[in-house]
Amino acid sequence: MTASDRMPDRTATGGHMLVAHRVVFSLGSNLGDRLDNIQEAVDALFDAPGLSFVALSPVYESPAFAPPGQDIPEQGDFLNIVLVADTRLPPENLLERVLNIENSMQRVREVRWGPRTLDIDIVVFGNVTSDDPDLTLPHPRAHERAFVLVPWADIEPDVLLAGHGRVGDLAASRAAESGGPALRRRDDLSLQPPA
Repeated sequence: MTASDRMPDRTATGGHMLVAHRVVFSLGSNLGDRLDNIQEAVDALFDAPGLSFVALSPVYESPAFAPPGQDIPEQGDFLNIVLVADTRLPPENLLERVLNIENSMQRVREVRWGPRTLDIDIVVFGNVTSDDPDLTLPHPRAHERAFVLVPWADIEPDVLLAGHGRVGDLAASRAAESGGPALRRRDDLSLQPPA
């Protein structure tokens, strides 16, 4: 069953049919009060209309990520979560909301793979695919990242990530490859779902 199979199909609005999409966000922070940064972002995502809360993963901690062969600046560990919502907003509007939230929290994009107060990625947007460089869907590296897959598998293990397989299977594979200790579930930390 795909994520879109579990959500409302359509709603009649003003004579137009709007399709509801299941959207998956990955959020991370490794500067300042990391947990507070993520909580603030979760709340801000839902401050404006257009998103309906579905699920929030447990909090995980992981070292900063860089692709093989990439040098990254010295930096602290990230806290990571996955958030699932339903929306009828267009992907571009959702991306604008995400970028506005990152900017409001002083997200700086000077160094690729550098430390950040907040990083929000749109991982999937229903069954929408896009190769737009501003918003590639599904996220082109989600299937490689344990810090996305493992929290996502905690809340939606049977969802299919287009072109890659079941999230639960991908998460198990990535967790095994990392040797385990690199990604740690932080049951001592928790977030509040949006009000």
